[in-house]
Amino acid sequence: MECPPLTAEQFEDFSTLIAGTLGIKMPASKRVMLQSRLQRRLRELEMETFAEYHERFFHDPAYQAAEIEHLLNLATTNKTDFFREPDHFEMLTRDTLPRWRSHPASSVFRVWCAGCSTGEEAYTLAITLLEQREQSPFEFSILATDVSTRVLHQAMTGIYREERIGPIAHGLRQKYLLRSRDPEAREVRMAPVVRERVRFGHLNFLAPEYGLREPMDAVFFRNVMIYFDRPTQQQVVTRICRHLRAGADLFTAHSESLQGLDLPLQSMGPAMYRHCPRTAA
Repeated sequence: MECPPLTAEQFEDFSTLIAGTLGIKMPASKRVMLQSRLQRRLRELEMETFAEYHERFFHDPAYQAAEIEHLLNLATTNKTDFFREPDHFEMLTRDTLPRWRSHPASSVFRVWCAGCSTGEEAYTLAITLLEQREQSPFEFSILATDVSTRVLHQAMTGIYREERIGPIAHGLRQKYLLRSRDPEAREVRMAPVVRERVRFGHLNFLAPEYGLREPMDAVFFRNVMIYFDRPTQQQVVTRICRHLRAGADLFTAHSESLQGLDLPLQSMGPAMYRHCPRTAA
């Protein structure tokens, strides 16, 4: 028997919880998407109907506590690529990094990949900075965070299908990627010199405190704001700015805009902003 579809009332309950927990907008147009992803979860749990899952989730606190991580993982969309919007990596090496080198605020150039998904962006940053380090030595570290534990686990392996590495130049593949010993696997893995430069961590942008120990010199916060409404964008970017050094750069996606938000940031180019802390009057 075919499983009855997710009802509007059931979707409303799930979407309200998701929006309240993650800040992700879940309009009615997302109902089919959530239903499809929940269908896979029902098969894993050997449940027959959305009604059964909904009933247990919202009326059994112990079940919800055990299951909520799986539900939230289903709600996140994780589209990313290596060297996506490549001009940002050029700006990082042409502008952000040279400015830091001329007046280093610390001995380590710190970059935060905020919303790292399956890790392609974080590893792109590592490869980019390793290339710069060959030209003139310096120390750097990359923090990569995401709210989805599912994609974090994948990112930490550093393993990707061969079709995913198309944007990586051939010479960089030879230096920084390892082929699987099994020719049938058609997989590659980031070399240890790349993986060791990235530290992955779980972070929900709606958390009141992010707990970052060191201020950042650059933040890549790309293709995340599109899932938030404007008040949540204001709230989240304000918190991110608290972890930026004065003069640090924030990169957003070209499809995203900070226009109209009250932030201590100055536009420096396409989807690039510089942190300019406000002084008390």
